[in-house]
Amino acid sequence: MRIVETFKNIWKIEELRTRILWTAGLCAIYRLGSFIVLPGIDANLLSNLHNQTRGGLMALLDMFSGGAFSNASIFALGIMPYISASIVIQLLTMVIPSLKKLSMEGESGHNKINQYTRLLTVVVLIFQSFAYLTNLRYQIGAAIINNDWWFNFSSIIILTAGSMFVMWLGERITDKGIGNGISFLIMIGIIARFPTAISQEYAQAVSSSGNLILFLLEIVFLLVVIGISILLVQGTRKVPVQYAKQIRGGRQYGGVRQYIPLKVNAAGVMPIIFAQAIMFIPIVLANFGSQDTQSFWSGFFDNTTFTYNFVFAILIIIFTYFYTAITMNPQQMSDAMKSQNGFIPGVKPGKKTMEYLDTIMSRITLPGSIFLAFVAILPCFARLCGVTQEFSQFFGGTSLLILVGVVLDTLQQVESHLMMHHYDGLMKSGKIKGRTGSVAAY
Repeated sequence: MRIVETFKNIWKIEELRTRILWTAGLCAIYRLGSFIVLPGIDANLLSNLHNQTRGGLMALLDMFSGGAFSNASIFALGIMPYISASIVIQLLTMVIPSLKKLSMEGESGHNKINQYTRLLTVVVLIFQSFAYLTNLRYQIGAAIINNDWWFNFSSIIILTAGSMFVMWLGERITDKGIGNGISFLIMIGIIARFPTAISQEYAQAVSSSGNLILFLLEIVFLLVVIGISILLVQGTRKVPVQYAKQIRGGRQYGGVRQYIPLKVNAAGVMPIIFAQAIMFIPIVLANFGSQDTQSFWSGFFDNTTFTYNFVFAILIIIFTYFYTAITMNPQQMSDAMKSQNGFIPGVKPGKKTMEYLDTIMSRITLPGSIFLAFVAILPCFARLCGVTQEFSQFFGGTSLLILVGVVLDTLQQVESHLMMHHYDGLMKSGKIKGRTGSVAAY
């Protein structure tokens, strides 16, 4: 069989084998850490915390941490503080000239920005650790053995150090393993919840209907959604670019046609993450609202209501345009082509090229954003059809898009190693296409 032969070829390549073993070992450490409960907490009294993380924003945080959030573990905050800090630094780079200049200084500039990101991560972690402990006292106050200042102080240190250690594990996977480390850890956390989710759904299907037909239909639909997500991640619009011929020293340079792959979903999962953060605001307002306003905000408490999903979809579309605008700069692409003596056939270099690229980006971003919004609200339809809360999260949204994107990127790297050593690739029909540009999931 071809797949068996492919695995044999993967194991034959020493460098690839070493990277896979490194990745497996570091992921095992991450998973073990997610079950180590904070000192001073009775692990047998965490049922309220588990119930709190079954839905809403808390479920998202628990999903990204691989269940460590609901276990009150030393890795409870996971990698989300680092992602938040990275997003803030990325946005500040767009508006602060000094940071923008640093980003253009090559490796040294990127190292400086990474240092700023780590420092901001520590600051975010201290505040989030305090908020997490406050929530613990509210949800599982009885589980805290000695609720004194020493418990609070030591827990903040442990939570901060735990998340920084997770970040270090991600960087080690990037350096010594396979794939993007941070994205890979998020993927591992999501996959870790899948066996429990599918077992609960199987138990519900058997107990309610007495047969497996409904359960099998759900599995088929899940596979269809995964296929749609792959199309969304890989969809590109190729813009042809012709480079002028140059003769130097009797040799010809240029004169070839290449393509600029403009992605249908250039923003990735960032619009969903931004939208989910904004959707948390009405919930906070509702908690402080009067009885008269409570009815207005009540629709935001349940993610299966029309109000919640309509506003959620609109926010995703808006943020898709926003994030695409700050990450894909037509002016910069036009200037780069002009400096390399490249041009789009039938389009004048300079301003016309910039306007042409901007028009194409606007046209492909609209269906891409609608498609992304549709995938994001699919878990709601799954819940309305009777799918359990845990299993419905895999029918769309952030989790599914991250899974698809990271798996494609990892397989692309594996295939590159195979092709470099003159072995057949993973796909008989052609090369695997990962996400163009950054391989990070966020």
